[in-house]
Amino acid sequence: EAALAAAREAVGALPDLAAIRAGVERAREALAAARAAETAARAALAALEDEARRNSARREALAGERATWAQRRADAAGRLEELRARHGEAEAECAALADAPEVAAERRRQAARWLQEAEAAHREAAAALAAAEQEAREAAEARRVADAAFAAAREAQLRAEGVASQAEAAAHSVAERIVERLGPDAEQALPVVEDLSDAAEEKARRKLDRLTREREDMGPVNLRADVEMREVEDRIATITREREEISAAIAKLRGSIGHLNREGRERLREVFDRVDAEFRALFTRLFGGGRAHLALVGSDDPLEAGLEIFAEPPGKKLAALSLLSGGEQALTALSLIFAVFRCQPAPVCVLDEVDAPLDDANVERLCDLLDAMAAESGTRFLIVTHHPLTMARMHRLYGVTMQERGVSRLLSVDLERAVEMAEGPRQG
Repeated sequence: EAALAAAREAVGALPDLAAIRAGVERAREALAAARAAETAARAALAALEDEARRNSARREALAGERATWAQRRADAAGRLEELRARHGEAEAECAALADAPEVAAERRRQAARWLQEAEAAHREAAAALAAAEQEAREAAEARRVADAAFAAAREAQLRAEGVASQAEAAAHSVAERIVERLGPDAEQALPVVEDLSDAAEEKARRKLDRLTREREDMGPVNLRADVEMREVEDRIATITREREEISAAIAKLRGSIGHLNREGRERLREVFDRVDAEFRALFTRLFGGGRAHLALVGSDDPLEAGLEIFAEPPGKKLAALSLLSGGEQALTALSLIFAVFRCQPAPVCVLDEVDAPLDDANVERLCDLLDAMAAESGTRFLIVTHHPLTMARMHRLYGVTMQERGVSRLLSVDLERAVEMAEGPRQG
């Protein structure tokens, strides 16, 4: 009984089984919540670690960009000093050349006077030449007419001499026949003209009329023919001398033209070789390899020959420019333009959307080339573009926006100043 009572007391002292089960369930729920919280905490920790790594990489990238911008700022400062020096030199040169416009104007006026005098002399020479040519034509015509008249007169004279010789022969024959018929005393009978027949008289009269007409057809004798011939000869000599002077001037002018052509060929060949060398280097630089060259085609004379561009991009065969793709043609054309620009640099260069047909890699190469050319020659490039990579490489941006319909507004952003303002709070 005592043991039974003790056992009953022990059973009564035991806790409630339902309460224990409820506590176990609550403990399980708390354990599941703790595990879920642990999983969430681990995920948040991993996300924070990833963000920390990204932030570290970003800080390193910003540090590199900061160094780059610092270098660009130093370059800009040096360029600013150089521009100030060039501005001072330009002002000094401007002061030194202040009188140059007046001198040039005076030289221009003098050259204009010389040109007017030369044109007047040329007009006088042309008029004299035209008059001389007209006189030469008139003289030639007069000489031709005179030659024709002289030939006609000579022919008439020959005919008259023939008729006279025939008449003399006939008279001599008649005299011989008279002597034969009348004997030695025939000379006393010759003066007697009454014995002539009417037919002989009529024949003699017709002959006299014919000879008179021939003499009238010959015209009067020109006593000034010799003087006029000397005047014409003097004019011909003057015209010949002027023609020789004009021929000498033409030969001299042709010699000057030949000298200018030779000098032009030499200069063109020299400039062509320089542009070709720059074009080869820039083509290899923009394409990252390959080769290209320029060639004069169509004629052996450089002044009359045409220009052909041969390019061989990496991985392709050598071909003319027209056989390349659009982007390759654009890069090749840019190589040629920059080659010419490097041979004749200018303070300012404007490029209008030259990066439109290019991909990102080629845009980066183009921007690197522009930076190098700006550093070498001090040229300032103004670029019209819509490409974000090109805009990111510029020092200053200018944009046109339309906040209201029909109203445009110009905005400008100094990228170096913007980077300094963006990095200032982070450094603090």
